Amino acid sequence: MSLDAVLSRIDDQLPDALTRLQTLLRIPSISTDPAYAADCRAAADWLVADLQSIGIDAQRRDTPGHPMVVGHVPGDGPHLLFYGHYDVQPVDPLELWKTDPFDPQIEDTPKGRVIRARGSSDDKGQLMTFVEACRAWKEVNGTLPCAITFFFEGEEESGSPSLVPFMQENAHELRADLALICDTGMFQSKTPAIVTMLRGMVTEEVTIKGPDVDLHSGFFGGLAANPIHTLSRILAGLHDDIGGVTLPGFYDDIPELTPELRAQWEGLGFDHARFLGDVGLSTPAGEQDRTPLEMVWSRPTAEVNGIWGGYTGAGFKTVLPAEAHAKVSFRLVEGQDPDRIRDAFRAYVTTQLPDDVTAEFHAHGGSRAGIMQTSAPAFEAARRALSNEWPEEAAYVGCGGSIPIAGHFGAVLGMNAMLIGFGKDDDAIHSPNEKYDMESFHKGTRSWARILDALSASSA
Repeated sequence: MSLDAVLSRIDDQLPDALTRLQTLLRIPSISTDPAYAADCRAAADWLVADLQSIGIDAQRRDTPGHPMVVGHVPGDGPHLLFYGHYDVQPVDPLELWKTDPFDPQIEDTPKGRVIRARGSSDDKGQLMTFVEACRAWKEVNGTLPCAITFFFEGEEESGSPSLVPFMQENAHELRADLALICDTGMFQSKTPAIVTMLRGMVTEEVTIKGPDVDLHSGFFGGLAANPIHTLSRILAGLHDDIGGVTLPGFYDDIPELTPELRAQWEGLGFDHARFLGDVGLSTPAGEQDRTPLEMVWSRPTAEVNGIWGGYTGAGFKTVLPAEAHAKVSFRLVEGQDPDRIRDAFRAYVTTQLPDDVTAEFHAHGGSRAGIMQTSAPAFEAARRALSNEWPEEAAYVGCGGSIPIAGHFGAVLGMNAMLIGFGKDDDAIHSPNEKYDMESFHKGTRSWARILDALSASSA
């Protein structure tokens, strides 16, 4: 098997690979909107046909929601499972897009050429880097270097309601030695990265109820309980003066960084001033006794994501509202139990309520943090392979976001997961004018070819 020949094939076939990606990007596979259900099926069918075109035994597998795509390639050496998702976020507000979000364009920008379309970075472009690497490998060598299972879902952007049941029902078919996930990015848009920790999540909606109806503030103001006052005080009390979360037991059982990992992170030279400056901020908030990189990768958070109540329309209406509402989320780290954090939040709110005021809660989801076991030889083999492709040496990094699939691979299938992606900080995923750098698509494909070579060789 010749890696150099595979890399040359990837280079030569880049125009064709780009054409295939653009075809997939034209399918508006918005999973959260039932109006696009047929488009989600069309995207799944397109992927099945594309995998079959390179000799992969692939099928569309229907679920109560959107379909899964599963494909298998037998082989020697390690058995790898590659996961990606073909569904995309809604495009609203459409008027902020410079081009049609489902008419992919190749654009020259001051930072280089980009592919502009919804899903170009999250996650169709990333998914196709792996598929294209496998295509080139198969065309050069006649076979792939090891056994591979392809597993694509169509509900990642809408909560993945069908994912865990499907994994449980088909565990014997999906279980492999290692899961590969391409849904992350590069550190500061230049350093190739393997994500080794993901924060978990608890999301909760709370409604504070007071009087039976909205009240006239002239007749009742000062005398009647105001649910907005109560909610504002409760939310403000979630943090202390230096940014710590005040829920009892919130920081119990959270491990500190190892000296080795702390030193590696310090060596990355995280530019928090630029990171904040890019979004119009300047001063780190949060826990003031922690470094900025710790705060976004390895520390838990409590955030108010939305708050409303009373009259918010045009003009003015002087009322005391009957209800006030908030959506609150907690990002969790290793050692934190989502159920315990949810219970602690509800207990905290309940104990802060004055007379005549009640609270109702609605859970929106929860997942544990994910920690990858980098002591496995495959991780260092993959890191070296990435380093051989990019100017910067690859690093093990954390991720402030939550990617539940990584935890599901461990909990449901007993598999370790390796998260490698080539997104950049300015890709505008989930936002208007999403893009994926041509460099990310091209060198990402070359990177997967190198990783496949390294993983198959490391097990020999």
